[in-house]
Amino acid sequence: MRLMLNLFRAYPMASFLMVLALFFSGLAEGLGLSAMLPMLKIVLNTDPSGTMAEPPGQMEQMVLDVLAWAGIPVTLGALLTLIVVAATFKAVLLLIAQRQVGYTAARVATDLRLQILRNMMRSRWHFFLHQPAGKLANTLATEAQRAADAYMNGATALTFFIQALVYTSVAVVISWKATLLSLIGGIVIIGLSHFLVRITRKAGQKQTDLMVSLMSHLTDTLQSVKPLKAMAREHLADELLKHETNRLNKALRRQVLASAALNSGQDLMFIMVIAFGVYLALGILSMDFAIVLMLAVTLGRGYNFLGKVQKQYQKMMQSESAYWSLIDTNRRAEEEQEHLGGHATPALTKGIALRDIAFSYDGNTVLSGFDLDIPAHQMTTLVGPSGSGKTTIIDLVIGLLRPDTGQITIDDRPFEEIDLKAWRRMVGYVPQETVLLHDSVLHNVSLGDPQISEARVEAALKQAGAWDFVQDLPEGIHTLVGERGGRLSGGQRQRVAIARALINAPQLLILDEATSALDPESEAAIIETLRGLREQLTILAITHNSSLSDAADVVHRLEPAAAPKVATDEA
Repeated sequence: MRLMLNLFRAYPMASFLMVLALFFSGLAEGLGLSAMLPMLKIVLNTDPSGTMAEPPGQMEQMVLDVLAWAGIPVTLGALLTLIVVAATFKAVLLLIAQRQVGYTAARVATDLRLQILRNMMRSRWHFFLHQPAGKLANTLATEAQRAADAYMNGATALTFFIQALVYTSVAVVISWKATLLSLIGGIVIIGLSHFLVRITRKAGQKQTDLMVSLMSHLTDTLQSVKPLKAMAREHLADELLKHETNRLNKALRRQVLASAALNSGQDLMFIMVIAFGVYLALGILSMDFAIVLMLAVTLGRGYNFLGKVQKQYQKMMQSESAYWSLIDTNRRAEEEQEHLGGHATPALTKGIALRDIAFSYDGNTVLSGFDLDIPAHQMTTLVGPSGSGKTTIIDLVIGLLRPDTGQITIDDRPFEEIDLKAWRRMVGYVPQETVLLHDSVLHNVSLGDPQISEARVEAALKQAGAWDFVQDLPEGIHTLVGERGGRLSGGQRQRVAIARALINAPQLLILDEATSALDPESEAAIIETLRGLREQLTILAITHNSSLSDAADVVHRLEPAAAPKVATDEA
């Protein structure tokens, strides 16, 4: 029940109101049904003058005392009306409680999703790189919902427990000895059945682990559908996922079998205990039939709810592992929160300087003794073989990575004094791999920012040399680009990505092979646009194209980390 305690602490008022409503609804149901038989017996044994044909028993006397205190006449109509009123009161309270449970469960799922998403987005880039996209998707979609389901099942178990407690209390009033013996039998049955709960818990843990692996591989496979189909190797996707899917199916089968066994076996054992108790009370102890009937009804209902408690607890155990997995991921993301530096906001009027930079990635040296100057309002390009650290330099300039040693300055101000969030708002970034959203051109450029008008999007598209083809699309700026931008050509996708980078008028425009997929005419248009932008912003580009290098003011030719310095050519 550690999960429920955690969630009760997280939502104290909602949980308190839920428990209060559950308690009173259970009390109303238990007292209403338990008092029904004594009340009917009182009515049937009472003559028109109000005199009972035989002395009332203990339960009948208690009911008579309550009716006398409340001023309710001992008539059939009055008593049946009282039963209906109690049932209505119970139904209303139960509705309130179940609504509270449902609302809180939905809130749990929403809060967990937002919390993990925010902490992931605030974490260091290095930590984010080690999280498979499928794992994050599984956490936000599956694990958050299973955690909410666990809360729902736990709250439902609490509902049944309160109702079982009420019926047991009524049975204690009738005969505490018989109730004690019955409770011992019930506890034995619960204990014998508990191994099925443990089986379900292990199956749920296996399901959580396998879903993470399956979703990670599935996401990677779906991103590779085009090359797989192009080379007639789509059968490999089936081979890759079949093993994990079969293992997941096996865990689900164990879970279903354990649940079915608990449902059928537990009910049978409870009926056997009740039948033996009735035989013992009537056949051997010769107890009063009315008392035995009351005990059978109250203890039978109590057993029924006690069994439901264990069944709901079993369902909670089935989903509990998802909650703890999510909490663990969230904790690690929170521990990896990115330090955003100081409070200074740079203007980028002089330039960016990297001095004596050393950086290693997972033990592999990428940069060593590295110096670089990026002058403001000029176009600087980085050229070099793979592994020479070009993309690492960009990540260092943006602040996504931090150097092991050395210093980065912006206008002679160290990075440690700069507000990185403010700095990144001044950056327009076009990555090497252009991925567009399955949405309109407008949304892909504005990213859904309500403060960006269509006019601003149109201006950015014109700056990027994309407006000519966009206005010829079937619905213009509102045309859907397809999954990952599949309805556009490679060059068109890159130009939309450049427009996205320019939309907020950045001070630094970073292009990572941004013109590599453009035809010569489009590339020339982009280069001409970049030349015009030099007066307004600073441009840093990675390129293998001679045209962009020829247009640059400064070209840095990088060598692998073995060479401590870079050769610089002034364009």
